[in-house]
Amino acid sequence: MANNNGQESDRLWSLKSLPSMDDKEFIRWQDLLEKRTGMNLPLERKVFLQTSLGIRMREIGCPSYQAYFDMVAKGAKAMVEWTVLVDRLTVQETRFYRDADAFNLVRDYLCTRPPHALTQKSIEAWSVGCSTGEEPYTLAMIIEETLEAEKLKGYYGVTGTDISIPALAKARAAVYPARKLVTLSQERKDKYFKQLSDNEFAVMPKLKERVCFSRVNVLELKDAPMHGMTIIFCQNLLIYFKRWRRKEILNRLAERLVPGGLLVLGQGEIVDWQSPLLERIPNDNTLAFIRHNERDN
Repeated sequence: MANNNGQESDRLWSLKSLPSMDDKEFIRWQDLLEKRTGMNLPLERKVFLQTSLGIRMREIGCPSYQAYFDMVAKGAKAMVEWTVLVDRLTVQETRFYRDADAFNLVRDYLCTRPPHALTQKSIEAWSVGCSTGEEPYTLAMIIEETLEAEKLKGYYGVTGTDISIPALAKARAAVYPARKLVTLSQERKDKYFKQLSDNEFAVMPKLKERVCFSRVNVLELKDAPMHGMTIIFCQNLLIYFKRWRRKEILNRLAERLVPGGLLVLGQGEIVDWQSPLLERIPNDNTLAFIRHNERDN
C-alpha cells in the first residue's frame, strides 16, 4: 500500500511540475495532429494534451514543448518518438465483447446469411482502430461459433488495423490481463484462452491464427489493401475526427464492403451521414448498415 501511495504522489508531483502551454503552442500541436492523423483535439482538451506531452518530455529530459515539437517533427529519431506519442494520445482501454449489442448483431447477421455465403467464399472481417486486439479476436470468436452452430465448414479471416505500432505489438502477442476478459463467459474463457498465470491469459493458437494485424492510418484508406469485406467493425474511432472527416472515412469503408456486407459503427458517432451504397439496419441499440446487393440497384 505504501508503494502505491508513493507512486501516486510521484504522478501528482509530475503533473504539477509540467510546463505551462499557451494557446499558440496548443494550436501548433493541434495542427500537427490534425495533419498527420486527422485527430481533432478541441481547445477543451488542452489539459489532456499538455499532460500527455509533459509526462513524456519529463521521461526523456526534454525541456520545452518547442524542443519536443522539433523532436517529433524532424530529425533522425522523429518517427520513433512520434510513434510513442501517438500511442500515448490514443485511448486503448477496451475489453473482449465490449459492446454486446453490436457483437450480437454481427452474430445475427451471420446466422441469417444463406449457407453458401458462409462456405463458398471466405468470411472477411475488418476491425478498424483495433487498438490492442480485443475487438478483432472477439469477431473471430463470433464467426467461429456461428460456423459451429450452423455445422458449416467455412474459411474466415479477421484483420485488425490501427495507427499505433505499440498497440499492434500487444495485439499480435495476444496475451491479456484478467480484467480484459471480465465480459466473457467462463465457457469462452476456457475455449479461447490458455491461462499463463493468475493474471495473464493467452489467446489459443486456433483462434490467433485467424487474425492478422496491420498498421493503417485512416487518413490513407484509399491505399489500404482491404477489399471485399464481409464485415467492417468501426467503433470508438470516429469520435476523434471532425464531422467532414468522419463522412470521408465512412465513404471509403462503404466501398470496401461486398454486396450484402455489414458495416457496424458506434452509437452517436455519426448522425447525418448516408451512402447510396448502404441501407441502415433498424436497430435501437446499434448503428449498422448493409450494402445493397448489385441486383437491388
